[in-house]
Amino acid sequence: MRELTTTVDLPELLRTALGAPAEIVGVERLRGGSKKGVYRVRLAGTAPAAVIVYRWAPDEDFWPETGGESPTDPLTPATGLAPYLAAHHALREAGVRTPELLHATEPGTADPGATGSPTADLAVVEDLPGGTLESLLTGDPTRAATPLTELARTLDHMRHAQSPHYGRVGTPHPSDVGSASAPTPAEQLVLDRALRDLTEAASRDATIHAAHDPLMTRLRDLRARVHPRTAYGLVHGELGPDHVLLDADGHPVLIDIEGLLHFDVEWEHTFLRLRFGAHYDRLARPDLDPDRLALYALAQHLSLVAGPLRLLDGDFPDREAMLGIAAHNARAALATLE
Repeated sequence: MRELTTTVDLPELLRTALGAPAEIVGVERLRGGSKKGVYRVRLAGTAPAAVIVYRWAPDEDFWPETGGESPTDPLTPATGLAPYLAAHHALREAGVRTPELLHATEPGTADPGATGSPTADLAVVEDLPGGTLESLLTGDPTRAATPLTELARTLDHMRHAQSPHYGRVGTPHPSDVGSASAPTPAEQLVLDRALRDLTEAASRDATIHAAHDPLMTRLRDLRARVHPRTAYGLVHGELGPDHVLLDADGHPVLIDIEGLLHFDVEWEHTFLRLRFGAHYDRLARPDLDPDRLALYALAQHLSLVAGPLRLLDGDFPDREAMLGIAAHNARAALATLE
């Protein structure tokens, strides 16, 4: 398993972040990150008692190289300090709580004090003591009602932070740099990706392979029902309850924000419905477009078959979890044909 202390001069990094020397008493790599390393660094004799260090580097990324995705596609999973900083700024501007940023290196520079290490980006952020909303939903769903209500308000703030164009925050829209070409409609972008995911999923899962043609027809039929749109809200993109932390007062705080973009809010809500399950009712909104929801739900199911199985081409450690995600979403995709 990767170790932060072998590649980062932690005392120097924390002195810069905290403004004073700090005694380090422990470093723990937290589970869950597949594109960056997330480390809790425990401190003694100082406040705070711990901080979180994010490390973006090639040796932290479990995803295998595929060569099939465009880096300019806003739905391509984002990674790196630059998109993190852009997303952090946009969410703060929208009134959305994220961990306080204590320090960040210049994007694209090497780890301080790590001679010969791979190029990496680093950020130091506050450590949130309240655990994840996912843990609270499992252990005490009654107490989770308040942060769920607050999360619904957070989503409303994001929905109303609108742009006339879709795209990842911090990335110029083609019209802003003089491009005369018309952008692909958001719903067509989703369809094109879904067809690629269908092809990949069918090559990896026998049940999807057997239903390839009906699923392709279903996708095209759903796309035909969606009408154009000209305004897009802020969308996290992977907002499950594991990506919501709780602060000391139990308020929700969004993490893993690098993929933040302006897009159809239905894209967010299809993922929320998948991940929150029976608790989604507290987050649902009645005025969402049902045709977009149907198209985007099938697209996300197919993505969650192809993506986890592709991840297992590498050395991601929690293999059983990825197999379970893929199997569940294969069944859900097939259920849309019933």
